[in-house]
Amino acid sequence: MKFIDKLERKFGKYGIENLTIYIIVSYVLGYALMILNPSVLSMLSLNVTKILHGQIWRLITWVIYPPSTSSTIWFVIAILFFYYPISASLERTWGSFRFTLYILSGIVFTVISAFILYFLTGGVLDAYLNGAQFSTYYISLSIFLAYALTYPDMQVMLYFVIPIRMKWMLIFELVYLGYQVVRIFSIGIASYGTGMGILVGVLNCVQIVVPVLNMFWFFHAMKTRLSGKQKKRQKEFRAQFSQPRPGSGIARHKCAICGRTELTNPELQFRYCSKCVGNREYCQDHLFTHQHVK
Repeated sequence: MKFIDKLERKFGKYGIENLTIYIIVSYVLGYALMILNPSVLSMLSLNVTKILHGQIWRLITWVIYPPSTSSTIWFVIAILFFYYPISASLERTWGSFRFTLYILSGIVFTVISAFILYFLTGGVLDAYLNGAQFSTYYISLSIFLAYALTYPDMQVMLYFVIPIRMKWMLIFELVYLGYQVVRIFSIGIASYGTGMGILVGVLNCVQIVVPVLNMFWFFHAMKTRLSGKQKKRQKEFRAQFSQPRPGSGIARHKCAICGRTELTNPELQFRYCSKCVGNREYCQDHLFTHQHVK
């Protein structure tokens, strides 16, 4: 049994439904404070020094720092046309518990990394930055990366014009993050000098690396490990069916829940469930949410 399956069996009832909406509300609140009263927002940042001096609310309140945007218009566009549709779709696919666990693990690992950096540097960075560098920007970006890993062949319209598959968007984003790492170190050294610049670069790179590593860990934890019997069963099943002839009108894939096929809904992806008896196949909307047939 997969690790996350065990967690879901024990704690599945604690998954937060419609978590995406709560996250967006927190972003709106943080963005409003950023415009109207930045001093209040600074009291909510992830400042390890002040946390150790009793301001423990910062362990939670730092998450309202919204992803960076250049204007209010771009913030609204990002929420309506990018963040909400992708997050809501991923939550429907994975289920509330898995999506909640994914976001929570990204937050927890970021907090742990902040404490590790604090003790390694003796709290020097907090004196310069007051924890303002920590935000959920890259945790939000990891939702997009997770979506691309879940639906690598799904086609989207880049800038509402250019058709591109999610797997190419994933590769582009990973390359861009690598470029960001180099750029951050360069800017840090130019702004603060070599010693402090490297520390600032490490801080920002931790924010990039931790959510990405959390994403790969999460997918590894969800990965199905088939037994020898299950692999044999899959091989025998595939040998029984050949590719249908083009234009024959015969569907190769059909969801056992909703009945949709690749002919009626070519945008869907289909997968077999190794836990269900009878080689049952499901579409992307029901793969993680159906009841297993024993």
